[in-house]
Amino acid sequence: MTHPVWADGRAYEAYVGRWSRPVAREFLRWLAVPPGRRWLDVGCGTGALTSTVLALGDPRHVSGVDSSPGFVAYARAAVRDERAAFQVGDARALPLPDRCVDVVVSGLAVNFVPEPARAVAEFARVVRPGGVAAAYVWDYAGGMALLRHFWDAAALLDPAVAERDEGRRFAVCDPDSLRGLWTDAGLTAVALRPVDVPMVFADVDDYWTPFLGGQGPAPSYVASLTAPQRTRLRDLLAARLPVAPDGSIRLTARAWAVRGAAPA
Repeated sequence: MTHPVWADGRAYEAYVGRWSRPVAREFLRWLAVPPGRRWLDVGCGTGALTSTVLALGDPRHVSGVDSSPGFVAYARAAVRDERAAFQVGDARALPLPDRCVDVVVSGLAVNFVPEPARAVAEFARVVRPGGVAAAYVWDYAGGMALLRHFWDAAALLDPAVAERDEGRRFAVCDPDSLRGLWTDAGLTAVALRPVDVPMVFADVDDYWTPFLGGQGPAPSYVASLTAPQRTRLRDLLAARLPVAPDGSIRLTARAWAVRGAAPA
């Protein structure tokens, strides 16, 4: 199986990054962290969650860490606030000392860490006693309609595509799995909630074009197809998507959010 590409920040934003911003806003309202805190954004990607923390959380400082040099470069160019800094790093071995931040957050990234339990253990290591460690992930198995429609259609044309489907590949996209990760890391007062946001596409092309950008499992799969195969997949999606009389497509994206406290 070809591994997904995570390098082009602009293509990622067009594909799914734009939808992470409304989720980030709801997530931060739920956390309700007081102002003046030090934050760490793990798997910061293009800086969507960091930008939202800066806009809504009144932080003292936000450090962003991501394994993709391309995404870190994009975030540095896009987020010019002096309270933010970005660096390349591994979520399983964060380049920070123990108990150095008040809040650790991670948006849409825990699924992509090869050993998510090690990453959450790192969250618990770097957060100060009484601090917050929290994250959100797409509900790939059912609630992320953008991708559920895509993979269900792709599987009708290519049954072998199941090995690429995030809903099958990623175990960490449901409340029980997230709760287990947080409690196993020693975090307390663990709580979870769904976050639903609307996705509105102007037409089928608006839905389909981001899949041509090559960023992530589904676009990587599209890039592996021949031109006739891509056309067949697009046509099947056009027939199966809930297209309104005006041509628009209205979907819902669900994420699961989890939070816990570092023991005092």
